[in-house]
Amino acid sequence: MTDYGITKITFNDKGIETISCAEIDSFKRQVGDFQTHDRNWFKQKLSAGMTFCKLNKNRSGKYVILNDAVGYDAYRDIISIGGYGATKLPKNITKRKTFLSYYNKDEQYKKYYENLFGDLIVNKSVQDGDIDSDNSVGYIKQLIQKHYLSETTVLVVLLGKKTKHRKYVDWEISGALNYKVGDHYAGLLGIVLPTHPDYGKPNYQKNHSNFPKRFWANYESGYAVMIDWTEDRVFMQNSIEKAFRQRDNNDKRRNSIPQMQRNTGE
Repeated sequence: MTDYGITKITFNDKGIETISCAEIDSFKRQVGDFQTHDRNWFKQKLSAGMTFCKLNKNRSGKYVILNDAVGYDAYRDIISIGGYGATKLPKNITKRKTFLSYYNKDEQYKKYYENLFGDLIVNKSVQDGDIDSDNSVGYIKQLIQKHYLSETTVLVVLLGKKTKHRKYVDWEISGALNYKVGDHYAGLLGIVLPTHPDYGKPNYQKNHSNFPKRFWANYESGYAVMIDWTEDRVFMQNSIEKAFRQRDNNDKRRNSIPQMQRNTGE
């Protein structure tokens, strides 16, 4: 039986600094909330015979076990966490305020994204039922900018086959890059979906005409970050952090392209 499951971890020059964990039962089910504890708490639990495993999330939002190789050598004061497996745990760091921009035909991947990475971000995205579709287009645009994008620090764009044709995606990218929307600029992270014709190609081989113009202009300038779809929580957290840091590159931000006035080819 394992007593605790670890989902995040941070290190300092002395080794493990903090962990985020929850109690789990004999069926490996989470029975408590995830809480952050320091190294001393971790050591005390290990010394008392408590056992730990590492947890990862899948696309349905459920936690699965990576392995149980967690131990403590009290004589040498060394905590061991399964070699390579330790690098597969995200860090306990500040959660970025993230807005997800996508074409509704790609909503399946929106759900996968939120299930896999929802605990790593502060989700500022529009949810089902948040906005009345009967409102005018101008009102919806203003509402999204004022109540959702204004606090966003990283805009994540799901890049599917038809994303380039959607005016709302273009408006959301434009709003995230407009200082007047929230008195700050948002970082820009594009995730190329498996449905996209350039998925799996090296970035230098991707065809700019298959992407939203405003996104590509910022990727080409070095402001936007672009990755292929991944379910690796560590890689995704690192990519969000990279996009967040890119906000300081004022000379690379591109937002002068006229906004799309209508959706183009389906």
